[in-house]
Amino acid sequence: MVQEYLSPVRVYKYPFEMVMAAYEKRFPTCEMIPVFVGCDIMSENEHSDKSRHVIERRCKLNVDAPRLLKRVVGFDYIYFVQKNDLNRKERTLHISAYNESFSTRVLVNEYCQYSVHPENPNWTCFEQSAKMEIKSFFGFESSVEKIAMKQYAANIKKGKEIIEYYLNELQKDGITYIPTWAEENPHLVKSVSTSTKASVPSTSTLKDDQDGESDRSRCSSFSSACDDNIIVPSERIVGGIGDEKLEEEYIEHNLGILKPLEESKLIQLRKWLSDTHNGKIPRDEHILRFLRSRDFHMEKVKEVLCQSLSWRKQHQIDRILDTWTVPQLLKDYYLGGWHHHDTDGRPLYVLKLGQMDTKGLLKAAGEEQILKHVLYIMEEGLMKCKQASLKRNKPISDTSRPEYHNEGPVSSWTCIVDLEGLNMRHLWRPGVQALRRIIEVIETNYPETMARLLIVRSPRVFPVLWTLISRFIDEKTSSKFMMYTGTDYLGAGGLIDYIPRDLIPDFLGGTCKCSVPDGEPVPKSLYRTEWEKGDGVALWEDTIYKSANVFRGGPHEVVVDVPDKDSVITWDFDSVKGDVSFCLYFTKQVIGPIEDSDIQCVMTAPPAASGTANPTQVIGKHMTLGKDYNVVESAIVCREGESVQGSHIARSAGSYILQWKFHAPPSQTSTVQDVLYQVTHNAKSKVIYFHELLASQNFRGSMTSLESCQSAFSSLSHVTGSSITS
Repeated sequence: MVQEYLSPVRVYKYPFEMVMAAYEKRFPTCEMIPVFVGCDIMSENEHSDKSRHVIERRCKLNVDAPRLLKRVVGFDYIYFVQKNDLNRKERTLHISAYNESFSTRVLVNEYCQYSVHPENPNWTCFEQSAKMEIKSFFGFESSVEKIAMKQYAANIKKGKEIIEYYLNELQKDGITYIPTWAEENPHLVKSVSTSTKASVPSTSTLKDDQDGESDRSRCSSFSSACDDNIIVPSERIVGGIGDEKLEEEYIEHNLGILKPLEESKLIQLRKWLSDTHNGKIPRDEHILRFLRSRDFHMEKVKEVLCQSLSWRKQHQIDRILDTWTVPQLLKDYYLGGWHHHDTDGRPLYVLKLGQMDTKGLLKAAGEEQILKHVLYIMEEGLMKCKQASLKRNKPISDTSRPEYHNEGPVSSWTCIVDLEGLNMRHLWRPGVQALRRIIEVIETNYPETMARLLIVRSPRVFPVLWTLISRFIDEKTSSKFMMYTGTDYLGAGGLIDYIPRDLIPDFLGGTCKCSVPDGEPVPKSLYRTEWEKGDGVALWEDTIYKSANVFRGGPHEVVVDVPDKDSVITWDFDSVKGDVSFCLYFTKQVIGPIEDSDIQCVMTAPPAASGTANPTQVIGKHMTLGKDYNVVESAIVCREGESVQGSHIARSAGSYILQWKFHAPPSQTSTVQDVLYQVTHNAKSKVIYFHELLASQNFRGSMTSLESCQSAFSSLSHVTGSSITS
């Protein structure tokens, strides 16, 4: 088993030389790190001009492990070898460490770096990463892993306290400034670089840097909070230190105080998404919600998050607030609305489900429109959370994690569901099925957005409804449900604990006017005469993405006719299921869909699901590669969950063919049964795709396929001719 750790960038608002002086005070022992009981210098080498100092130490640690484990393995202390490479000229310190004890059974490698902040030479950055691999440990592998990670996490946060403690001690001793190497050795450098000159702070400048945030930090802290889209270019949501790095202060200010290992999972997942999704990564808050919903289990999160991102892209969810207008029917008869906020400043949504004519709404509006309206409300909720965060601009308390007092900005909302009036008509089978579907969509794509659900005035029939839908609700989500029967829902333990007294809705006995109207039956004159379950306006019928099944041996091909040379073909696709290979061909022949007898398929495609096309093939077996058609973009492989965008400048007029083929690794099996199983069970992939043909002069900045995600891809140079993959 292998465990990895990546830290956010920690920023000390002190010059590099001051931080180094504080760091050296940790040796040979440090009372603030009880497990660090001593060290011996193994080797030391310093350049004659003192520009570089390399020292290797053997450190002795008293690990906090159970006495039984120590007795079984026969040790009281473990030893690490640490190598420090201090480059005073370049103002960097590289630290590498590995375990000497039990190195054949457990391998631990750690790397740390101190360097000058890229935007403020009077500040110092600290970065840390580590990897632990447990090969074997007398049957105690799981216990050793837990002990090691717990010990490591405890020491990570302690490190910052130690440096800051010794920095304060230096200042108490009157040391407020230490010259740089270049200042001490002017005869060894022809001229002091601009950055070095800038690194000589005055006492007032140093104090200003310590006492307040720079405009850059203040600006970057909420750079992502002002953006309405879930998916944004990576450079827009970092803390100002680099495209793939997050500052510790940024995380605390924007996401709340996380445990060290939670920070690491966030950074690792963010980096993985950046590598596989061409820089189009979700907002950090969005990633964190999925991590929390799966208890920071990386592999589980990768799967559900990638599926959700593809779902959002295919159905243009990021544009729903701008492109969809709520029908008057739903405005009049869907009894829900936003109502101020709860005691923690979270948005508050009120739903009068008991009075709502759910049967009439389904017959009049259809299941698809109701689902779309619910998604509209969910996106509204995310927007209101951002607005609440900006308005308050301070962390909140999360009652589900009492050990923390700062949980970051508002990331969820509270909902009141009033069930007065609920009766057997609400248990109409199509209505319950529609409710199940809505719950499944919300559970999958909006995890950790509900802080609590307050169910009031529930009648006797409610347990029946709850039995029908509860199995579709995640256990973690259902734990946030608070149910109140009868009229005892206002006092201690009731609404007064979660909603300010002056904001309790009037229909629940409060004094605050609520805009959600009382329920009325939907007039039968509005019913659709042809209504059936599932009928209605197709959800996202205007989506620009198409989907297709790609079977083993039967490629899916799309023809793009290019009338003028130098036009630009752009494409954007995701592999929703399985792996696919993608290639672009060119031919001057006039081509179209070919006859079944000319298709080179090894299996027959079954009927496609609704909304998904079966493969279409245009390159027939009579066509010869290199003679009748040519490769203009080499094949690339898109793994399941990954996203690919690319472009090609058409140097000649003619037909260009976008081709997706089923991709599978070489078979490792040898039996006929295994081969047959693979063919029948793993022989289909699914892609969603969009392509566009642009005149060369219109290419720059006009990639409409990516409008919903505001991708940096839209600014690609018009002279780019190669594909860009994930």
